[in-house]
Amino acid sequence: MVDQVLVTLDGTVHDPDVPLLYADDLAAVRGDGVFETVLVRDGSPCTIELHLARLRTSAAALDLPVPDLDDWRIAVGLALEEWGSDREGVMRLVLSRGRESGGGPTGYLTVGPVAERVAGARRDGISVCTLARGYSVDVAATAPWQLLGAKTLSYATNMAALRHAHSLGVDDVIFTSSEGLVLEGPRSTVLISRGRTLITPPVEHGILPGTTQQALYETASAHRFSCRVEPLRPADLILADGLWLLSSVTLAARVHTLNGLSLPAPEIAEELSTLVDLAAETVGAEQDAA
Repeated sequence: MVDQVLVTLDGTVHDPDVPLLYADDLAAVRGDGVFETVLVRDGSPCTIELHLARLRTSAAALDLPVPDLDDWRIAVGLALEEWGSDREGVMRLVLSRGRESGGGPTGYLTVGPVAERVAGARRDGISVCTLARGYSVDVAATAPWQLLGAKTLSYATNMAALRHAHSLGVDDVIFTSSEGLVLEGPRSTVLISRGRTLITPPVEHGILPGTTQQALYETASAHRFSCRVEPLRPADLILADGLWLLSSVTLAARVHTLNGLSLPAPEIAEELSTLVDLAAETVGAEQDAA
């Protein structure tokens, strides 16, 4: 059983302990590239087609060459064969502009173990603080070069926000805009419930479209939930029946504490967690099933 898998787009399985990137690859020196993180469960990549579609959208935002999704699907299949089906894993798809000296883009994917924190977040929930992101909600429209709707390798600010939260004894972060509107987490989408109505903020506010949220919304209506997209303020998070951060690997992490305030578990907590699992395993898997 391998602990790490590394596959390049030419279909080569590499030794993950042998260096792969050149020192001048723009992924390393500029963060000039895009990526996706995918949960592997029972030998299958959850919502893989949603991730591949977002990879292509992010690449377009950075003016990267259009990814050949069939090449990525082949690489995904090879990586899954190496990883096996008896445990969860985290798959990362990485596409950079390539070497500063030229030569075309760099594309590869890895599979490794799920972080220990994930099981605790799924089981016990998380504590969260709100932090100002320093942007207006109209930045995505007026300054598209900020790349707010793309999943880029430039994650230094997100990681800094998480380190700040950890220094406060808090697990995670929800960003707010300069107008005081709720945005997203550094690696997650915000979701609240009011009864059996699920609400998430609009991507037009400069939010990365969430694959797990999209999968949930595609599934929820068949389970007596209604789904809405509308602006939220921090007060809405407190007054909601339930608050979650959704992400590709953790899936649904219920927020039990927000800015030091304890939030009660809603009646639908267990049902929603099960529904997110179902959505992750069934939505966006059409090509994989074919």
